[in-house]
Amino acid sequence: MNLYDLNREQLIQFTENWGFRPIHADRIWKHLYARLLLSIDSTDKHLPKDLLLRLQKETSLQIPHLEEETKSSDGFTRKFLLKLQDGETIETVLMRYSGRTTACVSSQAGCAMGCVFCATGQMGFSRHLTAGEIVTQVLHIDRILRNQGEKLRNVVFMGMGEPLHNYESVMTAVDILCDKRGLSLAGKRISVSTVGHVPGIRRLTEEKRNISLAVSLHGATDIDRNALVPLGRRWPLAELMDVCRQYTDTLDRHIFFEWTLIEGKNDSPAQTHTLGQLLEGIPSHVNLIPLNPTQGYNGKPGNNAAAHAFQSILSQYNIPCTIRQRRGIDVAAGCGQLKELKQKDAS
Repeated sequence: MNLYDLNREQLIQFTENWGFRPIHADRIWKHLYARLLLSIDSTDKHLPKDLLLRLQKETSLQIPHLEEETKSSDGFTRKFLLKLQDGETIETVLMRYSGRTTACVSSQAGCAMGCVFCATGQMGFSRHLTAGEIVTQVLHIDRILRNQGEKLRNVVFMGMGEPLHNYESVMTAVDILCDKRGLSLAGKRISVSTVGHVPGIRRLTEEKRNISLAVSLHGATDIDRNALVPLGRRWPLAELMDVCRQYTDTLDRHIFFEWTLIEGKNDSPAQTHTLGQLLEGIPSHVNLIPLNPTQGYNGKPGNNAAAHAFQSILSQYNIPCTIRQRRGIDVAAGCGQLKELKQKDAS
């Protein structure tokens, strides 16, 4: 049993099943998430010896191995390639912005969604990550920041994989990260980015999850979107927009819509006007991100003029639009790019 896979309630139940009081589970929890200890051997000396021995014998702390690290020349981005227990590798990114630090984490090894411009989508799906494999990515970033006297502020599920395709593990990880006796991250500072997994958005709505939602569109008509995002054939835009409206109406919350700007594909004024009409009535904020080029896709990023024209047109529909910086281009910080380069070097 990997202890990182358990939320605090599960850990309490786990130790109670062994005949130990909840206070001992709380001490274990404190060591994992307040002190960030890396070994059961170094746990609290106040734990009963028989509990400590059983933990050492029957549980583990599965911490990913740092396979490779790259740093951007601007000093704002560090990308980590982490190896899991079965040899799968995943990517985690530390991003610094003015006044905040963000951990970008993966939810799957590979991805089944197949977005044509995404390096992870191009490599296919291997498996879901466990809650512990997600949480330990955040702990990896948090240890680095603590050693530098900094504090982790935000977590975004925008790394490898489709988070809502791995719903149970992702939400268990969110519960662990938000636990007040641990990292105590605010739910509103955790963002889950989906390419349009309709059942997952519907479940977020039903459970009234206190986290931020980002939806990747990339096209404003089914024809344009399906050419970039194959998942659109399963859940067309009409169905996706309907569940997005249910989300905003039920939770009284806006949605971030992500748009990767690709020259000649989705950067025209006509497409922007169609997007404005599509989002009518949905509390929205559009994040416009010029394409991160990948080896498996020959598209080019939209230029600054197209980005500013896009932003100006959306303002006519009273839709805020932010042109995002492409962070860490020199360290392959786009989703799946470092793993892609590592695999190429090994071949």
